[in-house]
Formats: sequence, structure tokens, C-alpha cells
Amino acid sequence: MTGTARDRPSAAEGLGPAAVAWGPVAVAAGATFLVLMLFAARYGYHRDELYFLVAGRHPAWGYPDQPPLLPLLTRLMTEIAPRSLTVLRIPAALSAAATVVLAALTAREMGGGRRAQTLTAALTAICPFVVAIGHTFYTASPDLAVSTALVWLAVRWVRTRDDRMLLAAGAVAGVALNIKYLAGFLLVGLVAGLLVSGPREVVRRPLLWAGVAVAAALAAPSLVWQARHGWPQIGMAGKIESQGAMAGRPGFLPFQVLLTGIVPSWLWIYGLWRLSRPGPLRAFRFLAWAYALLTVFFLVTGGKPYYLAGLWPALWAAGAVHVERRSAPRGWGWTLTRPAIAVLGLVTVALTLPVYPVRVLHATPQPVINVDAAEMVGWPRFTAQVAAVYHGLPDRARATLLTGNYGEAGAIDRYGGKHGLPRAYSGHNGFWYFGRPPDSGGPTIVVGPESADALLPYWTSVTVAGRVDNGVHLENQEQGKPIWVCRGQRMPWPELWPRLRHLG
Repeated sequence: MTGTARDRPSAAEGLGPAAVAWGPVAVAAGATFLVLMLFAARYGYHRDELYFLVAGRHPAWGYPDQPPLLPLLTRLMTEIAPRSLTVLRIPAALSAAATVVLAALTAREMGGGRRAQTLTAALTAICPFVVAIGHTFYTASPDLAVSTALVWLAVRWVRTRDDRMLLAAGAVAGVALNIKYLAGFLLVGLVAGLLVSGPREVVRRPLLWAGVAVAAALAAPSLVWQARHGWPQIGMAGKIESQGAMAGRPGFLPFQVLLTGIVPSWLWIYGLWRLSRPGPLRAFRFLAWAYALLTVFFLVTGGKPYYLAGLWPALWAAGAVHVERRSAPRGWGWTLTRPAIAVLGLVTVALTLPVYPVRVLHATPQPVINVDAAEMVGWPRFTAQVAAVYHGLPDRARATLLTGNYGEAGAIDRYGGKHGLPRAYSGHNGFWYFGRPPDSGGPTIVVGPESADALLPYWTSVTVAGRVDNGVHLENQEQGKPIWVCRGQRMPWPELWPRLRHLG
């Protein structure tokens, strides 16, 4: 298929632009934002948010595990309200709401009318992944919104051939690459899909290359930082593959169904199938190719299932457009009714948002289904337990605090002041770059290693002085960790610090 006029959506096919269904779309987006704000301050910070709080005070053009924009946005929100978890999470909730709107607009570009746009917005709004990342300020939160915007711009260009969309895509891509480098793979996937299925003329459009130049210019400072520091992001990718999160490669496809909702996921799968078949949606077949090519790539490289999340709204849109024209396949129509969507929305809230009292959270399915829920519990108590060990030392004035991960160090930074704790240090990811401890000659309190064998190469004496207990029987990364007191440091910090650097 070549990029000729016959490949363009036509009014005869019913693929011309309909009026935007602003009423129901605004309801879906507004409800998403309001629900997320309602639960924003429950439980507590996620470890990534604690990390971003500290990283925002150490602005740089890059970090070993991410580009620079999220720490800067965190810094902005803390300048507005320094101690407000609700304010910190506003950008995440806005990103989720924006994703809902962009999903509906993508359905419109595919020729969807009021029903298709409404269905797309509703199913995006109740998507477990969208709600979960809208609750917490991860890199994935704004990344989903800008990725959905990139796909919408590509779909709009295919419909209109308005090359300004290509330039706009370059600007959005530049922002996306400063949030998460993952956007680069989506861009390559979209262009590859266009080259395979058409319209191939996209590569002959000067504004495409102008857009590439804009994206490259915006991403250049971060990429230069990565190059000057030995490309640690590549090391991070290797760690992600080795950890096999979400059941690794065998779980790559099944987990997409779980992340999008076991019942509503059928519509985006149906949309993917319809895009690959002859019919009115053939002009947007490049999306099916992009999905297929990126699936193969991430399976080979050990990527996570949600790396394809930027395409899910467009696939939902394709399914909704086809259902609007031809009706749902037999036996599936009930899933698209208002009562079914309302019930599915409540299930999503129950599985992803902090609706349960903390004391009973361990007895609910949420920590198993949404493991990040458990990572938002216990940080103040954790800090108090470290403080108890610290204040029990006769020579605490010379003591150093060292943690195994950035969340623990961030928690001490956030809550340690009222306990009289000194600064915490960690060799984990970007925290390693925030500075090493001074040579005080005193003891070191270390949180993390399960065995003394990990510490004895660096200290002559290591003793367990306590164990982390969140007090609510909740299994998370910190629960049960030993708190060590280490003495007899075998080498000065300038020599020891490089050995403690680790990615994960």
C-alpha cells in the first residue's frame, strides 16, 4: 500500500470527523480526576515519589534511571505546597484525565461518532493501569498521556495529511523523551508501522524531519548526560530484564489483559484485530503493525507489558468505532452497557486505589494485584525505627545512615527531621550521585542486607540492632529488613563509595 489518495479515510466510508462528544468525554475525564484526587492523600508516598522529592533538590540534565523532567515537576509541586501529598499527585491525576480525552479524540479521528468516543473514554477511564498510575506520581503517569498524544497526532495526520501534526509530534516527543526514554521506541514503532502498511509518503514530508530535529534538540541535554556517565540507562534496562517483573516474557501478553481489565480488554484486542483486517479502518493499519513490531521487540529485550500502554487507547478507539458501525460481536455487547461499565469501574477502584483501612490491607487482594499499594505503607514508622537505633548509640553524633534503596533514603529525608536524624545516603540509582558520606570515623547504620556477609568486606563488626516492622502485617520490600550497626570501617568513604553504587 502506498501513500496515495486511495489510502486516505473518506467521507463515503464514514470516517470523516464527527463532532467531539464533549459532554460524556468531559464527564469521564472529570470523574477520573475527581476520584483520583479523593484518594490522593491516603496511605502515603510511594518510594519513587520519595526519591523524586530528593532528586528535585539535585537538578541535573539526567539521572541513571530517568531523564530530568519528573524531578523538576516534583520540585515545582513541592514549592507550591511543600508537605502536601495531594498537591504532589495533581500532575498524575491530570495526566490520567488527559489520557481519557485523547483516547476519545483518537476515536473521532478514526471516524467515531458520539457512541464510539464515549465508549473509548469510558473504558480508558476504568482501565486499571490508567487509574493506578493516575494515583501515584511515577514517570509512567505523564508518559502515558504524552504517548497517547503522539499516537493521536499520528492518527490525525493519516486522516488529514496536515503536516503540522508531524511538527507537533516532534515537540511532544521531545517532552516525552525528557520524561521517559521509552517514548523513543513508540516513535520508531509508529514510523515502522507507517513504512510497512502506508502511507509511506510520511518519510518524504519535510516537517517530519523538522519534527525529528525538534525532538532531538529537546532530548539532547539528557542524552549527553547519559553519554558522559557511561549510559547507565542501558544498565537499568538490563536490570529490568533480569528481574523478570510481571512474570517476565511468559507474562507479557497475559499481563496486558490484567492491566487493561479482564472484561473490557476484549475491545482493544478486537480493535487490534479489526485494524489488521480489510475494511473501513484500513487507513490506520499502521497501529496494528506498530503494536506487533513493538511486542516482538519488547519480548526479545525483556520489556514490561505496560511499555505498550501508549497504544491501548487507540486500539480501544478502533474497537469502539467498529462496534458503533457494526455492533459488538455476539455475547460481548453487555460489557459495553452503562451498568456494566459502572460495575467494572467500581472493581477497578477496589483493586487499584487506597480504599481499605491500612490495618486490613494485608487481608485484601489489592497488595497482590497492585503491589505498589503495599509500597505506600509504613514509611513514617520505618523512619522512627531507624531513629530508635540511632538514638541508642553512645557515639551517634558521628554516625552515618546508609540505606539499600532510594525509597528508604527518601523516607528518612522526608520524616527524619522530627526524629533528629542526620542525612541518609544510598548507592542506589540517582541517590549515589547526590553525594557520599563524610569520613567521621563513627559507626554506620545500614538498612537492607539480609546477611552480614554483604557488609563484612567493608566493616569489621556488624550487629543487628532491629528489624523493620510496618505494624500492619503487610508484606512489602521493607518488611522484616534488618537494621545493622556497623563499626570498624575497612576503608575511607572515597574508596568505599564507588563499591556501593548499584542500579535496580
